[in-house]
Amino acid sequence: MVLNTPPTATVIAGSVLQINHLTQQLKNATILSDVSLALAPDEIVALIGPSGCGKTTLLRTCGGLITPTQGTVKRSCNEVGFVFQEPALLAWKRVAGNAQLLADSDDASVERLLKMSGLTEHKNKWPHELSGGMKMRLSLIRTLAARPQLVLLDEPFGALDQITRHRLHDEFVILREEYRFAALMVTHAIDEAVYLADRVLVMSGAPGQLVGEFTVPFARTRNSTLRYSSEFAALCGKIASCLGAHA
Repeated sequence: MVLNTPPTATVIAGSVLQINHLTQQLKNATILSDVSLALAPDEIVALIGPSGCGKTTLLRTCGGLITPTQGTVKRSCNEVGFVFQEPALLAWKRVAGNAQLLADSDDASVERLLKMSGLTEHKNKWPHELSGGMKMRLSLIRTLAARPQLVLLDEPFGALDQITRHRLHDEFVILREEYRFAALMVTHAIDEAVYLADRVLVMSGAPGQLVGEFTVPFARTRNSTLRYSSEFAALCGKIASCLGAHA
């Protein structure tokens, strides 16, 4: 479905996140204008738009880091996790210590996450000894170790090379199926949005408004061959056209 005007306030029963008519002003500039969206439990929604359109501001407002100027942001849970483009690991803690940072006393859960992400054999290393992909894996499992119901991701794979990024996409899919969290993810990569999300929302140039909504029709059990299918390319093309028309 493509929306040509900002959507009205969508309501999803039991939603983990509900945003109604959000307008956000910072330093006398309007960053977001009349944004409404809802996120269902266990749903992944990707947010894509031109640079400077307010995607990160929207994400921070959803997490309670910024107070809305107008409108409302409601979360049905207190367990909110953040994953940013920079891993922000603690340099004075080894891999195991960073992974455990946000967790409760369930060491077995952390060990399982380390194993699922291929970091068990690296758990005694310092952050500076890890590759970029390993650091991002560690940042993600550190967040998931706290068992959040909602995860907010701000271009978490944007700084990685394509091979590493695709590998982490597949690991993210596995972790998502295991830990059953909902997520709102900001990305600049259309193929990433389509591969990981259940829905893709397109934002206009500043002040940011939602101008497109695309349901991703592919089954949850996605694998790398999907990226090379004609259906995948067609959906990416539709999203690119919408983005180009409103940049």
